[in-house]
Amino acid sequence: MSSPDPQRADVPSSRLMTVALIGAGVLALAGGGAFYLASQKASRPVEAGTIAVRVGDRSCEPMDLTVLAGRSVFDIENASNRPIEWEILDGVMVVEERENIAPGFRSLLAARLKPGVYDITCGLLSNPRGKLTVTASAHSDAEKAKPPLKAFIGPLSEYKVYLALQSGQMIRATKVLATTIESGDLAAARAAYAAARTAYRHVEAVSGRIADIENAIDPVAVYLAGREQDPAFTGFHRIEFGLWRANSTADLKPVADKLATDAATLRDRLKAMKFEPADLAGNAAREARRLAEGPVMSGDNLYAGDDLAEFAAAVDGLEKPVSLLLPLTTEASADAAKAVNDAFTATRADLGKLAGQGAAPVPYANVSPDARTALAGRFVALADAIDRINPALGLE
Repeated sequence: MSSPDPQRADVPSSRLMTVALIGAGVLALAGGGAFYLASQKASRPVEAGTIAVRVGDRSCEPMDLTVLAGRSVFDIENASNRPIEWEILDGVMVVEERENIAPGFRSLLAARLKPGVYDITCGLLSNPRGKLTVTASAHSDAEKAKPPLKAFIGPLSEYKVYLALQSGQMIRATKVLATTIESGDLAAARAAYAAARTAYRHVEAVSGRIADIENAIDPVAVYLAGREQDPAFTGFHRIEFGLWRANSTADLKPVADKLATDAATLRDRLKAMKFEPADLAGNAAREARRLAEGPVMSGDNLYAGDDLAEFAAAVDGLEKPVSLLLPLTTEASADAAKAVNDAFTATRADLGKLAGQGAAPVPYANVSPDARTALAGRFVALADAIDRINPALGLE
């Protein structure tokens, strides 16, 4: 009897090795399948408003669905004994689908749907199809009415030209202001100041969002630690304080020169700004609300007292970008366009009543708290009306 081959001792036979490899493969497949099934069984967060669809052997429950246009989420449960796919069909075109949903399992499908009537498959291809009716919503109506992007090129370009013209006017007026201050002509300086402020009010819906420029051009003393004596009290209101409170042009020339320089910087910054279509109405509504909450209630020009004239100029500045959108708004929503026009008319009417019929402007200090509250409400209503434009144009 020969001794065992020492090189083959403890080495499994090829048959045993084959069996072992097959067993390992089966275990791997089983493990992978178990992992897949476990992942399918695992609970998933479900959005509020998710629509449950149960697919049985012969039909769906429900067979008829109705949803609003826009985004919908469907929770599809396979209650049959066969793997299924669930589809939303527009004629022969698949809009959305989920495939290989195993028996007893669920799958979520999110779809953004336009108004119309669609077919839904219900398990086997031979099963009757269900119906999915998508009804119009405010969102879908806005999308349908939304003008093409090229329709906004003209309004955006024209508004950029308007900002350039008004900021250019502001530069010229501030230079005149500096000259009249240097000459000591108080009446001419006050007139130049008013002209510069009018141009500034026309662009403030945009310039007011540029913090560093706004803080240089238009700081208000009440927000400064040293109030009127604070070194940061510069720009328009510092000049206003000198011309009306001190009744003098003394020491104002350096302030006026810096204001003219800052005005040139503002013009350059406005030229470089990029605007989205939604900014035209969005900035106007934001500025109308800011005026209501602050300057209209507390007053802005505390020394000259000519707030009513400046509020009227501000309304002109708000109306410019809005007017550029009104032709598009009228096509999309005549009601929204009418509300905007009516709000501007009412705001101007209230300002006119407060200003009176006399040649001399009414000082804002003479406007009662109740009248200021009513005017603030008018500006809020104006902001609300302007806020209807972007949704009407599908810009939100």
